[in-house]
Amino acid sequence: MSLYKYVYWFKRTKPSSYKPVILITGCSSGIGFELAKTFSNIPNYRTVITARAPSVEKLHSLFPSADNIRVWELDITSEISRNQLVEKIRKEWEGVDILINNAGISYRSVIEHMTDKDELAQMTTNYLGPMALIRNVLPNMRRKGRGKIINVSSVSGMLAMPTMSSYSASKAALEGASEALWYEMRPFGIDVSLIQPGFIHSDSFKNVRYTERGEKSENNEDEYSAFYRNMKPFVSRLMGMSRTPASKIAELILLVVQTERPPLWVPAGFGAEFFYYLRRLMPRRLLHPVLYRCLPGVEHWGEGFSKKRSR
Repeated sequence: MSLYKYVYWFKRTKPSSYKPVILITGCSSGIGFELAKTFSNIPNYRTVITARAPSVEKLHSLFPSADNIRVWELDITSEISRNQLVEKIRKEWEGVDILINNAGISYRSVIEHMTDKDELAQMTTNYLGPMALIRNVLPNMRRKGRGKIINVSSVSGMLAMPTMSSYSASKAALEGASEALWYEMRPFGIDVSLIQPGFIHSDSFKNVRYTERGEKSENNEDEYSAFYRNMKPFVSRLMGMSRTPASKIAELILLVVQTERPPLWVPAGFGAEFFYYLRRLMPRRLLHPVLYRCLPGVEHWGEGFSKKRSR
């Protein structure tokens, strides 16, 4: 799963009468759903499970309200929705002690096919919304002198891939802001951690969003058709080969919650560990040319649409 549980075992906190309130976003599927299952089974935690309106009814049936469980609606992109949720938690349980920012979306598109509207949707869901939610919960944590902000990033925040530029940009923004927040919150006793999953063994790659031009490009013949047609099965194979299911990421996040003073960066899974150290050990002038040659069919990308690729 990760070297984390072996490296930081000595910092694990002991059970106490303190019952932290844990807010988890994006629980309708994937890592978020596994987080909901993991944390709702721990009586010593008060867990707030959230998702957008279409998924809330299903989550209600799977996680009935109890002394330590609430299922509430949250649209991470809506200021009204964020404010209402935080106020509801404040009235019910006196505020959030641990925030797990997991909600996110992913566009599969080359930069030329993205629009301002698409870029804003990507950044609002993956960066602007989570940062606004952090601002909402920090005053309560700061007053108490304790708390945790756990942001679920991605290996794409470390290394970008073609057709995933905006997703990588949103995760890189989240990582940069989280690093600054780590410094800002340390004097107040608030921990900030970034979970960086690699390729996860799941069907989540099927849930990516296409722009209008990107979808047309994949189904026709133009400058970028080969990019889409090669990257889609490539990512699918990597996800299928991964031995890290979403449940293991949830277990790792639980360990981070249970760790006193956890680190800022927490690679999750072998793929993330590999790229984490590859990026730091291999010189940049070699790293990108090597990774470029590993892309499937790259020698034929753009053929017939450029003087450089005129064959």
